[in-house]
Amino acid sequence: MVAFEPTTMPSAYAELHCLSNFSFQRGASTAQELFERARKLGYRALAITDECSMAGIVRAHEAANAHGLALIVGSEFRLQCGLKLVLLATDHDGYTAICRLITTARRAADKGEYRLTRADFPDRVEGVVGLWVAGDAGHGAWGTGHGARCKMC
Repeated sequence: MVAFEPTTMPSAYAELHCLSNFSFQRGASTAQELFERARKLGYRALAITDECSMAGIVRAHEAANAHGLALIVGSEFRLQCGLKLVLLATDHDGYTAICRLITTARRAADKGEYRLTRADFPDRVEGVVGLWVAGDAGHGAWGTGHGARCKMC
């Protein structure tokens, strides 16, 4: 049996959905640990997508620089209807849009919680890439077709 030997050469791979210890009771590893492991695995970039939060992004930026990897900034959201999305910023406008969405969601709920519905999303958002997190039955139609919406949202 051949042992797995991680490469130190960056590949084209980038993990686009990763929670840090800033996602309470879900993420366990610090940004430093995550980027250290990503470097050992040969990743080119790592997205930190804590749930409805940008709290760990400064530490993630420092860790990314320390390990010579690109940081992709984003956040994970679960809408009231159960649909789960990851939003990734492609530029400063995207970062601003995600931060505004986090603010909207946090203001709509009690401290430590958030509430987000489809109606909270602007019609058009520049600088953001959205990823649907599969696994929730009945939510696939939200992203299909022009103007299609999840009937539950």
